[in-house]
Amino acid sequence: MDKVTNIIAEELNIKVAQVEATIKLIDEGNTIPFIARYRKEITGGLSDEILREFGERLSYLRNLEKRKEEVTKSIDEQGKLSEEIIKSLEEAKTLAEVEDIYRPYKPKKKTRATIAKSKGLEPLADIIFKQEDKRPIEEIAEEFVTKDDSNVDKDKIVSNTEEAISGALDIIAENISDNPKYRKRIKSICYREGIIEVKATKPEEKSSYDMYYDFNESINRLPSHRILAINRGEKEEFLKVKIEKKEDKIIDYIERDIIKEHTQYENYLKNTIQDSWKRLIEPSIDREIRSDLTEKAEEKAIKVFGKNAKQLLLGAPIKNLTVIGFDPAYRTGCKIAVIDETGKLLETTTIYPTEPQNDIENSTKKLLELIKKYDVNMFAIGNGTASRESEMFVADVIRKAKEELKKDVHYAIVSEAGASVYSASKLATEEYPDINVSLRGAISIARRLQDPLAELVKIDPKSIGVGQYQHDVDQKMLSESLTGVVEDAVNKVGVDINTATPSLLQYISGINKTIANNIVKYRDENGKIKERKELLKVPKLGKATFEQCAGFIRIMDGKNPLETTAVHPESYEIAEKILNDIGYGKEDLIDKDKLKEIKLKLSKLDVSEIYKELNVGEMTLKDIIEELSKPGRDPREEMPKPILRNDVLKFEDLRDGQILTGTVRNVTDFGAFVDVGVKHDGLVHISEMSNSYVKNPSDIVSVGDVVKVKVIGIDNERQKVKLSMKI
Repeated sequence: MDKVTNIIAEELNIKVAQVEATIKLIDEGNTIPFIARYRKEITGGLSDEILREFGERLSYLRNLEKRKEEVTKSIDEQGKLSEEIIKSLEEAKTLAEVEDIYRPYKPKKKTRATIAKSKGLEPLADIIFKQEDKRPIEEIAEEFVTKDDSNVDKDKIVSNTEEAISGALDIIAENISDNPKYRKRIKSICYREGIIEVKATKPEEKSSYDMYYDFNESINRLPSHRILAINRGEKEEFLKVKIEKKEDKIIDYIERDIIKEHTQYENYLKNTIQDSWKRLIEPSIDREIRSDLTEKAEEKAIKVFGKNAKQLLLGAPIKNLTVIGFDPAYRTGCKIAVIDETGKLLETTTIYPTEPQNDIENSTKKLLELIKKYDVNMFAIGNGTASRESEMFVADVIRKAKEELKKDVHYAIVSEAGASVYSASKLATEEYPDINVSLRGAISIARRLQDPLAELVKIDPKSIGVGQYQHDVDQKMLSESLTGVVEDAVNKVGVDINTATPSLLQYISGINKTIANNIVKYRDENGKIKERKELLKVPKLGKATFEQCAGFIRIMDGKNPLETTAVHPESYEIAEKILNDIGYGKEDLIDKDKLKEIKLKLSKLDVSEIYKELNVGEMTLKDIIEELSKPGRDPREEMPKPILRNDVLKFEDLRDGQILTGTVRNVTDFGAFVDVGVKHDGLVHISEMSNSYVKNPSDIVSVGDVVKVKVIGIDNERQKVKLSMKI
C-alpha cells in the first residue's frame, strides 16, 4: 500500500479507497469545490473542509517523501548509507526529523570540527570516543602532531598534543550535536518539561504586552495566541524570551550513553558534552523549538482566520433594499453613498455632523432629502473612526424620518475592515473612475450589507479583519489558505454570470483571472449570456474548464430554468427525467404554483429506490432533488441576518447583569468579540461561553451569529465591556 495514502487515511479517519480515489481526482486537475460538490460518490461524500486539509497533507507528505529520496541519495553518494539510516528515514514523520537524520552528513561551513578534520584529527577523536586505548592520551596525541616539514600546508599543522586533543574533542562535540537520537530525546524532554520564560526589556515602559513582562508557562500548555503575542512583543523589542530546560537531566542522559567507565577519557568527555550542549545543541534546539511552536501557532491562527472569513463571506445578504452607505469621519466629513436594490450607485455626498464642524442641522436635512428622494430603507454605518458619534446622529435622523416622512428606516453597523484598501485599489478605480477615492469606501460599506460575498471578494482576504495575528503569520500560507476559503464560499453560493464582477468570477472553480476578464468582455460585446454552454465561446474557456465551473454558474433569466440551480449540465438528463416522472417539465420550475406541487412530490420520492433505476449515485440524486425543490435558492438566506437597529445604546447605558443581543464579529482561541451596539465589541472569554468545558470557541459560535449575552464587567476608563453567554 502507498505510504502517503495510508497516512492520510489514518489521519483523516477515512477509508483507503476514498483516499486513492480522491488523489486520482486531484491529480487529474479537478478543483476542491468541484470534487466536493459533484464527485461525492467517488470521494464518499468528503466535505470541502476535509478536502482542503486532504490537499494540504497530500502536498506535505509528497514533499516529505521527495526530501527523503534526496537525503538518501546524498548520504549514499558519500558512501555512508547504512540499513539503520534507511530505517530511520523510512520511519521519519516530519521534515524536521529528516533534517535531523541528515545533519551529520550535510556539507558544513567552516567550523572548529571541520578545521580539526582537515588536520587529520578524526582518528584521534575516534580513539578518545571509544575509550579503549590504555596508553596515556598525550602519548596517543603525539602521533598526530605535525613533524617539522616545510611541505605541510600551514592550515593543517598541529603544533602540539594540546592542540591535537582540543581538535579531536571539537570533532566529538559536533558529532554529539549532530546525533539524531540525542536531538530527538532532548526535544522530547524540552517539550514535556520545558518552560517558556518571558521578561520585559524595559519594565518601566507601558505597552500592550504588560501581561508578559514577567511571565512563564510550560511549553506543552502554551496556546497559539500567546506564542504569537510573545513573538510580536519580542520582535518589537518589548520582551526577551528564554526556554528553561532540564539541563541536568539532558547532560546526564548523554553522559550515560557515551561514558563507559572511569578512565583517563572521562573528564575530557564530560567537558566535551558540556561544550557540545552549551555551544552547539542548546542554541539550535532553542531555535528549532521556537520555530516549531511558531509554525503550529501560525497553522492554528490561519485555520481560525479561515473559519471566521468564511462565515463573514457567507453572511446573509440584505436584498431588495435601497441603502445609504455611511463612512464616518471627523475633520474630513462623513462620506455618503446611496445604492439601489441592485447595487447601482445613485448619488454621493459628504456631510459634517461630527467634530469639529458639528453641522447637525444641514447634515440632517441632507439625509432626510436622500431618504425621501430614493425611498431609502436602510443605513449601513462603517465601524471605524467616529462610528459611535455617527451612529447616534443616524439614530436621530431615523427618528425624524419616522415623524416627518412617516417612513421606517433602520441601520446596521458594518465592519469597514479593508474598505480603505479597496478604495485606493486598481479595481476600485476601474469600477468607479469618476468617483473620489474617499467616497468609494461608503459605496463598499453599503454593498457589504447588501451582498457581503460579492463585495468582500474585492479585498485582499487578510485585510477583512476577522483573525488573530494575521499579519504575523507566514503570508504565503495565509494567502493560499484564504484563497481556498473564498473559493469554497463563492462556489457554495453560486454566481450570477451576468452581474458578477471579474473579482468574483475568478474564484469560481476552474476560472482564473484571465478567463474572468474574458467572460466580462464577452458579456459586454454580446449582451447577457443566455445558457451555460454559451461559455464555451469565451476565449480560453475550454471543455475542461467548463466541466469545473458550469455547476457553480447561475443564469437567472436564461433559456433553461435548470441553470438557476446547482444541477451540473452532466445531470440535466437525470433532472428532467425526475421531473417528467412526477408529471412536470423543467419550464414548470419558474411557475410559483407548480413549484409548490413539484416540491411536495419530490419530497415523497424514495431516493434509496430510484437512484439505481436512474443510474446515478444516491448522494448526487439527493443533491439534484434538493436543487429542483428550491431553484434559485441562496444558501446564505439560512444564515443569521444582521441586527437592524433604529436607536442607539450608549456605553453609559450599560449595567452589570444587563441582557443584550449582539452579533459575533470575531472568534479567536481565547473567546469571541460581540458587537452589542456600543463603540467597542465586548469580549466573551472562553470560560464564559458555556457552563460546560469549551475546548474551542469556534465549536460554540461563528462570525455573524446573533447571540444573547449578559454584561459582567464594565471598564469605563478603557470603554471595554466583558460579556457572558451563561444566561
